[in-house]
Amino acid sequence: MHSLWIMAGLLLVSAVVIYLACEFFVNGVEWVGHKFDVGQKATGTILAAFGTALPESIVTLVAVTSGNGPASKELGIGAALGGPLALSTIAYATVGVTLLLSRQKLGRDTGVQNIFRRLSRDQGWFLAIFALKILLGCVVFAWKPWLGVAFLAAYALYVRQEMTGEAEEEEGELEPLKFQPKRETPATAMAVFQTLCALVVIFVASRVFVSQLEGLGPVLGLPPQLLALLLSPIATELPETMNAVIWVRQGKYRLALSNISGAMMIQATVPTALGLFFTPWLLSTPLLVAAGATALAVLIMFVAFRMGYVARRLLAGMGLLYAVFAATVVALHLA
Repeated sequence: MHSLWIMAGLLLVSAVVIYLACEFFVNGVEWVGHKFDVGQKATGTILAAFGTALPESIVTLVAVTSGNGPASKELGIGAALGGPLALSTIAYATVGVTLLLSRQKLGRDTGVQNIFRRLSRDQGWFLAIFALKILLGCVVFAWKPWLGVAFLAAYALYVRQEMTGEAEEEEGELEPLKFQPKRETPATAMAVFQTLCALVVIFVASRVFVSQLEGLGPVLGLPPQLLALLLSPIATELPETMNAVIWVRQGKYRLALSNISGAMMIQATVPTALGLFFTPWLLSTPLLVAAGATALAVLIMFVAFRMGYVARRLLAGMGLLYAVFAATVVALHLA
């Protein structure tokens, strides 16, 4: 009981630290994007998403390459499936709930509709890549590991498309850099330094958060793969979710949605490539259930973005898909 209270306390403290570090990260990465003349959408989909996804991708790499036995590889595969699931349900739901609580409304003008339609392209990319990664998890053949290169190439192509895309109207104003609050225009080196410092803190705090969840797994009777599916993604995607909350609070909901969309593209490609390189990449029933829930969530968002209008309650309701998935997986485990 005493250790449970310690784990709960560390979970709370690390979550608070992650949120505070994300305040510095989003502030720094916006200035980095501005300094290097990167469009605001690419700042969310590429710079912010890559920065927050890098630590968890490293964790996946360690799990599948140097872990102790099959259980570690199962954790790596589960994380590769659980990340997109958490982003497509919990992260979008967090944006919707934050919008409702702050009484902010999503715009309906032509400019906003065009931005949503551009986001739908991200969802379309994700669906195509995700369908391939699930198909590969259902078959066995000798040269499957080589297809990991194709997933890395797909992400490189996505980055190129985002970085060379058409310019769009900036959303909101840049706040002063927290490391140089009195300067109207901070030094580029200081903006990069603040962003990197925030990433280090996010990485360390996220590791503490995940380690406490892993300690809770045996107490709750969860096997490694279920732990990777149900609890670990909530922790590893916490920085992206926190970024979304901060940007929505600042009135920059398009940046928040772009960050989630870009993070999903990374999760669909980089961890999958690592899984193909270093594991058999065969999906069990719980993983296939997770894949189905993710595909349904992304399909709903694809249609909504394609229509050019996204309701706050629709975003908030995406969390229900995760609840249904969790209940289904637990029921299968108990059975």
